[in-house]
Amino acid sequence: QVQLVESGGGLVQAGGSRRLSCTYSGTIARINSMGWYRQAPGKQREVVATYTSDGSTGYTDRVKGRFTISRDNIRNTLYLQMNSLKSEDTAFYYCNAKLALRDFWGQGTQVTVSS
Repeated sequence: QVQLVESGGGLVQAGGSRRLSCTYSGTIARINSMGWYRQAPGKQREVVATYTSDGSTGYTDRVKGRFTISRDNIRNTLYLQMNSLKSEDTAFYYCNAKLALRDFWGQGTQVTVSS
């Protein structure tokens, strides 16, 4: 079992920055990969960025060059640094952990980008 708690969401102006945090606990040694997903109103949840156990990262084309995912294994925290935010980045952001073919999710945090 893994517990995930996101924080850092809020209202930000277009062009601004925001950092999301996801604190994780539980059977963290068995986590295969972690990531950030988002879901905008009326749209399906989509992957934003991923971080595998070997430190590899991946990004959707929509955020490449603007967002950075990182993980602090001492603080047990996953981060998403978001720069040059656009109105289309407005969504509910979720932290995800994959462990033994199971997905674990946090409760999410809202990010609203005003133009």
